[in-house]
Amino acid sequence: MVNDLGTVPNRDGIAAAELERLIALRHPDPHSILGAHPGPDGITIRAFRPGAKQVSVIAGESHPWRMARIDQRGLFEVLIKERGEVFPYQLRVHYSDGDVVTIHDPYAFLPTIGSLDLHLWNEGRHERIYENLGAHLREIDDATGFAFAVWAPNARGVSVVGDFNDWDGRIHMMRSLGLSGIWELFIPGIGVGAQYKFEIRTWNGDVLLKADPFAAATEAPPATASVTYQSNFVFGDEKWMAAREGRDAPRLPLSIYEVHLGSWRRVPEEDNRSLTYREIAPMLADYVTDLGFTHVQLMPVMEHPFTGSWGYQVTGYFAPTARYGSPDDFRFMIDYLHRRGIGVILDWVPAHFPTDAFALGRFDGTALYEHLDARKGHHPEWDTYIFNYGRDEVRNFLVASALWWLGEYHADGLRVDAVASMLYLDYGRNEGEWIPNQYGGRENVEAVDFIKALNTAAYARNPGIMMIAEESTAWPAVSRPIYLGGLGFGFKWDMGWMHDTLEYFSRDPIYRRYHHRDVTFGFLYAWTEHFILPLSHDEVVHRKRSLLSKMPGDRWQQFANLRALYAYMWARPGKKMIFMGGEFGQWREWNHDESLDWNLLEFDDHRGLQALIRDLNRIYREQPALWEADGEPAGFHFIDADNADDNVVAFMRIAAQSGRRIICVGNFSPVVRNGYRVGVPVAGLYREVLNTDSSTYGGGNIGNAGMVMAESIAHHGLDFSLSLTLPPLAVIWLEVPRI
Repeated sequence: MVNDLGTVPNRDGIAAAELERLIALRHPDPHSILGAHPGPDGITIRAFRPGAKQVSVIAGESHPWRMARIDQRGLFEVLIKERGEVFPYQLRVHYSDGDVVTIHDPYAFLPTIGSLDLHLWNEGRHERIYENLGAHLREIDDATGFAFAVWAPNARGVSVVGDFNDWDGRIHMMRSLGLSGIWELFIPGIGVGAQYKFEIRTWNGDVLLKADPFAAATEAPPATASVTYQSNFVFGDEKWMAAREGRDAPRLPLSIYEVHLGSWRRVPEEDNRSLTYREIAPMLADYVTDLGFTHVQLMPVMEHPFTGSWGYQVTGYFAPTARYGSPDDFRFMIDYLHRRGIGVILDWVPAHFPTDAFALGRFDGTALYEHLDARKGHHPEWDTYIFNYGRDEVRNFLVASALWWLGEYHADGLRVDAVASMLYLDYGRNEGEWIPNQYGGRENVEAVDFIKALNTAAYARNPGIMMIAEESTAWPAVSRPIYLGGLGFGFKWDMGWMHDTLEYFSRDPIYRRYHHRDVTFGFLYAWTEHFILPLSHDEVVHRKRSLLSKMPGDRWQQFANLRALYAYMWARPGKKMIFMGGEFGQWREWNHDESLDWNLLEFDDHRGLQALIRDLNRIYREQPALWEADGEPAGFHFIDADNADDNVVAFMRIAAQSGRRIICVGNFSPVVRNGYRVGVPVAGLYREVLNTDSSTYGGGNIGNAGMVMAESIAHHGLDFSLSLTLPPLAVIWLEVPRI
């Protein structure tokens, strides 16, 4: 074949075996064949364009050089003798259907990832690897497009496929960057919004179609493609971020409203759709501000294919779910909340990931992100894979994900899900179903090392944030510094308090005397950690009933019990968190497919419960005694711990710096107790700052007329005492006079 605008092509420069590897899409370095290659006779340019009728090389004002088809499967070549050095060029491709496209040749560009990046990734020390792996908009020379990179060290061949190449793996084969295991390709001409995946060929001959683990955006489920994205959002929360750096969260008020974005509010007029990020931002900000919460905690917003997993089956560790809008829409929501003075905590799931074929599992045909042995790599309770925390790149992937949300999205903290399942090798397993560590124990040493590295990096790079552990066992020092032998979290959920408290309040008061320990036992360990008291979504699903429905008695008693629980909780040491709907008394269990029952606020008792939450948060924030020394025994004094027969507890909260004190007295029986004597520390007038039996909240207005004078009668080991009227199923707070 004679090339009429070039020379007779010469195939001798390509070994037959190399050509076959290329055609079979199994070549580790397609750039060694394709693209421009200088030689003694000129520049040889090759292009693999299956389906093309004709391909030409064009460069500026020069005449086109028509390429010859040197293999019927779509390989074209031309030798350009008049050029001695590689030059910028484009390819003009003619297809048999008449289409003609002019493109920059992807194989004319050098790698977009440097050797230092590769080295740090393989060592597990590249905290910003998300700037290299994934898909990134680049302008190289005069070409604009996306640079793609993926870690698939055991793949035989990898291609980028998408709606820009008809999902044809022959068009954009990637090159392997040596021993790093990373495959890379810059594709000019691709814009924002393109759908793509990685087509991976394994050594077993399988062809896998995988979403990008580092994708910044995805299609809306149930579709599973990754989407090219470039953020254009400019945050306006500078004041919030600057103030955050100096915060010492354990010594500040923290009242968290947990939200599932898809079901907080819906639009019934539009087929019951969920609100978008931009729609929910002002509504949520108004609501949370009105009720006085300091933070919202969002159930996982990272992309997940199954809505019924509530976000805990993550497939997109760098992409907010597209169900509610774009990544910049989500940035807008966080920025808006910040500018309204509301912090944002994100639920994050590094403990396990789903087995969906398009996602991380068996990513390059091998157990890459997970352990191969099911005794370490498969979670029997959730039927999910478990991350291989001993692999440097996997640790790097997870740490980078955490830093991505904290840095790029300005999240104020991460609530780390299922930490207990990470810490124990035998978690959820029977005898013989797990492998001991190198010391013969059940502790997952590799996971412990990962957690410490995670918390170290998170706090070092983002001063003032919070790392929160959902950890349900007695693992010591979860929320203590690493240098003191801890795991380095800032807070830990007090799951024991949650269980004991709900057990107690769910019982008929006639039996509570036998379970008084449920409201006192937690004080034995209350200062071993920095605790958050969680009444989370987990307690109002799977036939556990809503909080209000758990309460015993008739309707009035149910509301009274829940009001008492909340006031006891807000007064107790530990930061506060409730799940949406609990603040106004949702009757039915939470359903992720439906909106909360906002119509209940038409009724006085529901409005009264919501009003109580508003006042609890207001007084809580105004009274440093309720939060300043949460993590210290000096911030608490038990006045009456042992009155099981009367179902009464009394304790005092203390702010050491200011000397301010609050006394909490709870009467968890349905009986009015007149003349109930409670010891107090000083003489003077004690102001009743809260009474859950107030008619404002739906109660019977029994109490102490707003104030009580202390008497010089020693009681409960204190020099003075009060004679109180304790309303039924109620809690009162009294402010100790300052001397």
